[in-house]
Amino acid sequence: MNRIIRALGALTLAALPLISTVARADDEDAVAYRKHIMRTLDEQTAALGMILSGAIPEDNLVLHMDAIATTASMALSSFEPNVPGGDAKPEVWSNWEDFAKRMNDFAAKTANMAKVAHDEDPQTAVELAIEALDCKGCHKVYNNKRADDE
Repeated sequence: MNRIIRALGALTLAALPLISTVARADDEDAVAYRKHIMRTLDEQTAALGMILSGAIPEDNLVLHMDAIATTASMALSSFEPNVPGGDAKPEVWSNWEDFAKRMNDFAAKTANMAKVAHDEDPQTAVELAIEALDCKGCHKVYNNKRADDE
């Protein structure tokens, strides 16, 4: 019986490094996923900006608003694993209530923007986009990248 207990103990000790490696990989995946979500928001916002500046036709205006709203609805959950890293400051998790409120407001405003673009008028939605896409306000507090660089 003692042999079995010692063998199980040895197996448990041998497995510990594997468990921590899996946890590190999961943490890296969580940060990578979060970066993809935020990069998608950045890219879709840039595309919308090109349309609004007249650089490209507005054929896909509503589609870009939909993409922003959909991605914004996923953004908060990408921060729910308390995994520091990427451009996120530790304040994301230490001030979670404020951060979550800001992200939920962002998601609600972009959802409204997309809804107005569909149900009413895309040009009216453009006015809502300006308020909805005030990313710098949150980035100054919660992002390690300089908000002025955005």
